[in-house]
Amino acid sequence: MKIPAIKKLVETQTIESLREAEEQLINEETPAFEIEGADEGEKLTHVFGAIWILNHMQDNGSDFKTALREFTQKVRISIS
Repeated sequence: MKIPAIKKLVETQTIESLREAEEQLINEETPAFEIEGADEGEKLTHVFGAIWILNHMQDNGSDFKTALREFTQKVRISIS
């Protein structure tokens, strides 16, 4: 997971376009826009992260840094 790749998606894509890309990656298709990542799994992680962050920002009125911090905290907890 690379934070700059997630940030780029948050800044350049809508939730709808990210959901379409998620579906395309799951179906082993090529998304309509570039997603950074070493493989499909990492690209999908970046898309999931961007969707979560955009939803969190919208639902809670938070800024990107706050939403990112909460997302990475959730990832750390799930790993440990």
